[in-house]
Amino acid sequence: MTARPIPQTDPRAGYLEQKAEIDAAITRVLESGQYILGPEVAAFEAAFAAWLGVGHAVGAGSGTDAIELALRACGIGAGDLVFTVSHTAVATVAAIERAGAVPVLIDIEPGGFTMDPAVLTAALRDPPPGRPAAVLPVHLYGEPADLAPIEALARGHGLRLIEDCAQSHGATYRGRAAGSFGDITCFSFYPTKNLAALGDAGMTATDDPELAGALRELREYGWRERYVSARSGINTRLDPLQAAILAARLPRLADDNARRQQVAARYDEGLAGLPLELPRRRADRTHVHHQYVLRTEHRDALREHLRRAQIGSGIHYPVPVHLQPAYQGRLGEFPAGLPETTRAMREILSLPIYPQLAADAADRVIAEIRRFFA
Repeated sequence: MTARPIPQTDPRAGYLEQKAEIDAAITRVLESGQYILGPEVAAFEAAFAAWLGVGHAVGAGSGTDAIELALRACGIGAGDLVFTVSHTAVATVAAIERAGAVPVLIDIEPGGFTMDPAVLTAALRDPPPGRPAAVLPVHLYGEPADLAPIEALARGHGLRLIEDCAQSHGATYRGRAAGSFGDITCFSFYPTKNLAALGDAGMTATDDPELAGALRELREYGWRERYVSARSGINTRLDPLQAAILAARLPRLADDNARRQQVAARYDEGLAGLPLELPRRRADRTHVHHQYVLRTEHRDALREHLRRAQIGSGIHYPVPVHLQPAYQGRLGEFPAGLPETTRAMREILSLPIYPQLAADAADRVIAEIRRFFA
């Protein structure tokens, strides 16, 4: 009997688990006749802000758009320097450039995957030409960056702190929610995220009412009153269908994250003792395992072994931004070469993980990895 394939992620399983609630939410929107912004979007924005513990949440069309809105709301644009990482989805850097700013790429921590505060310190001490304007850490794979020193550096240099929380819904740092530290924080609700839409959707969040007002204007052509642009804006409105879906899913996020953590704990136990670097656990933060990323020098061979066993895996991300054809040779880097970022590129492998992943499926993943190393 052929083993049933195990996908690396499975958005359809999440939909089917909440099919009745999601279908009802979609029907409600369709029957309302309100298809742009409106009460569904406003209700989800209010619920999300309350969940995060901030004063304001402003929806956007995607996580990429959310970052662009955040930068523009902070007055960051042409020639301004934004310090971020290369080990991230290219969306982070694409959004910075869409705002007209200049990405300055900071290496990740040795053995980790988020911005190295020591490298950021050096970069701020001797920045490239331009006006340093913002620090934009990425909370990757479900683990927050080391926010205390990063926030201190940003505040000490008079820079805006903008958090990229696309992969950290529900994660905490020193008892506070990731996404509650920055001047503005940005979320993606891409269908594979911990809190997932059934299409593109994003969110910005802030405690500053003036920034919230700017975000609302910028997402809809800069309108302060309809058809009259108070500033130069764009069109990136959160769709009410996606807002209704997300509102139905938000109350289950904590349970879904707990299920991800249970899968991760099963992997931790089952893969112990193998020549692998497993995800770190740090006492000052909560990891919500958007991805379960291990490291091995035998990554490509292990991935092929899993493929033959009908087990999906991923590489998040196979090419860091500074080595991609569109960006190579034209972005600032500290230090040159980004050695930890480049090393991670060759070693990382994402195992199957999602709330609906059955225990026997996780055990099969473990068994095949152990077979590979036997």
